[in-house]
Amino acid sequence: MSLRVLITGGAGFIGRHLGAHLCALGCRVTVLDSFSPQIHGDSPNTDLSAFAERTISADICDGDAVRQAVADQDVVVHFAAETGTGQSMYEVTRYERVNIQGTAILIEAIAAQAPRTVRRLVVASSRAIYGEGAYECLEHGRVFPASRRTAEMGRGEFEPLCPTCGAPCGWVKTAETAPSSPSSFYGLTKLVQEQMALMFAGHLNLSAYALRYQNVYGPGQSLINPYTGILAIFSNLARQGKPINVFEDGKESRDFVYIADVVDATARCVLNEDPQVISLNVGSGESTSVSDVARCISTHFRSQAPITVSGTYRLGDIRHNVADISLAASLLGYEPKWHFDAGVKSFLEWAEQQEPVETRFEQSLTEMRDRGLLLTASANGS
Repeated sequence: MSLRVLITGGAGFIGRHLGAHLCALGCRVTVLDSFSPQIHGDSPNTDLSAFAERTISADICDGDAVRQAVADQDVVVHFAAETGTGQSMYEVTRYERVNIQGTAILIEAIAAQAPRTVRRLVVASSRAIYGEGAYECLEHGRVFPASRRTAEMGRGEFEPLCPTCGAPCGWVKTAETAPSSPSSFYGLTKLVQEQMALMFAGHLNLSAYALRYQNVYGPGQSLINPYTGILAIFSNLARQGKPINVFEDGKESRDFVYIADVVDATARCVLNEDPQVISLNVGSGESTSVSDVARCISTHFRSQAPITVSGTYRLGDIRHNVADISLAASLLGYEPKWHFDAGVKSFLEWAEQQEPVETRFEQSLTEMRDRGLLLTASANGS
């Protein structure tokens, strides 16, 4: 019998790619999605029949709809969530409702099945649960700095410091054993999500995977969502000939992981019959600076507008993130195939074919600035 898979948030970027992949493998896919205007615009494409045999248009907090969606499923992949790090710092109730309450409603629906058919749960977690993640101090070795302080960033001192001696330290790859110390409310909600999933999986005798995605990108991601990621944001600006504002000093870096690699890792969890209750990093294991991303995008679109390294910083942002993916490699056989240069070329060629769009990006910055969450370091470092 074909594996029956429910994907909550399945109309989103990762959900559509995963749904198409699972359908091609012979799975029977059901999607539950609210088609949020922030992600899908005011006229969303709700036709998912290319890969989904059933689409339920409903909010993840709609208990009746969730129970209907869960009925008779073998595997549940839980993507439905609010995802903006910056936005989470001022729309706190919204993020609590969707990310935490929605997950609770989903788990209740799984637990209430009689008889229970669901045997695996895959939850989209985030590297944001680590906060700053792992660093190396020359004197104290492996350390895990706390969230960066406003006073230091206000002086233009953006690198995390050793929590023991206060000296500058360098990033190293962050493994799943690193302590959880989210610096944004979004990160906190993702931590609660994965802890809920793993705890209840143990009680309900389910397999469960909490996948700590790094910065996912690729063709098909939302170009209108101002919280969708810097590749989409910078692409929109460059295509319109607008200046690109790079936060901090531009040396902050990210682990950009291509959508095909994310789908591969996620599908391996969906199909894996070995019982597991575990958290796993899903990334590329490579570091790319934000300045390099801006230059790459500006060059591709032949933009003449300036790239400004502004010293602006957001409270809740982290400085660097690079995943240690050795655990996913050993347990799942996961091996990313896409390096950033090839992946970003694929994304930009796709973006070039899309209609130019206006986003709420500038408005989102104003909202953060008005709340004291977007600041600028002093020009003289004092």
